[in-house]
Amino acid sequence: MHERALRYGCGKAALYGILSLPPAPGPVGVVIVVGGAQYRAGSHRQFALLARDLAATGIPVLRFDQRGMGDSEGEAPGFEHLEDDLGATIDRFFLEVPGLERVVLWGLCDGATAAALYAPRDSRVAGLALLNPWVRTEQGAAQALARHYYRARLFDPALWRKIAGGRFDWRSALGALARTIATARRQAPATDAAAGASLPDRMYSALEAFPGQVLLLLSGADLTAREFDDLGREPGAWRRLLAGTRFTRRDLREADHTLSRRAWHTQAVEATRDWLRAL
Repeated sequence: MHERALRYGCGKAALYGILSLPPAPGPVGVVIVVGGAQYRAGSHRQFALLARDLAATGIPVLRFDQRGMGDSEGEAPGFEHLEDDLGATIDRFFLEVPGLERVVLWGLCDGATAAALYAPRDSRVAGLALLNPWVRTEQGAAQALARHYYRARLFDPALWRKIAGGRFDWRSALGALARTIATARRQAPATDAAAGASLPDRMYSALEAFPGQVLLLLSGADLTAREFDDLGREPGAWRRLLAGTRFTRRDLREADHTLSRRAWHTQAVEATRDWLRAL
């Protein structure tokens, strides 16, 4: 496996990426879509490690800086508007790896959401690997906080030791809990007035329209993952969608949002590698 830096255009801006290329690349490649205010290495170098781990098994991987991040030029368009960045990156990937037939978009957090929103418009995308997808709404975040954080805190011995020692401000805690519950019960407004639909609704529409395979990687110790998971808790469209044969779910039960321990990273790599082989 060897790596080389790439510079390519996206409109008037130049994007920079790193191609991890095995000696005999397979026909399916992976484009890593970075989430949050990160560049192509990722937190704990997770994207660099992911690219190298997959390339060691014969899978070509391209990770890149979107506009306005890392070394890339231009203004950051936001995760909901990465169509040009992703299109340009996939174009260059196919140019660099002539035997490439299909690509998988692998994303974390809002990078996962950006990948899902893009995928239905590009027939070259055969699959999506989504780690802790971002579907944040004010109401959804409050529901996840109430269901998962506060419930877990009730069974935390450290909390009760603080209470017994008089080191816990229960009045402030009850006030915060009351505000969280009130927000959770409110009707959530659309997050994009121009689109006329909330982010979860747009995510649902994109995943429903995308004909390819989807791998869901959900960390157990992450409220972003829990908020996404809560979408399918109740009977309805989301539950029916995620129960479909196109969707494969892997729970990383102890992992945090960015897989900060090597063991958690390894779990995600192995799940991705096994799923890619099935493609």
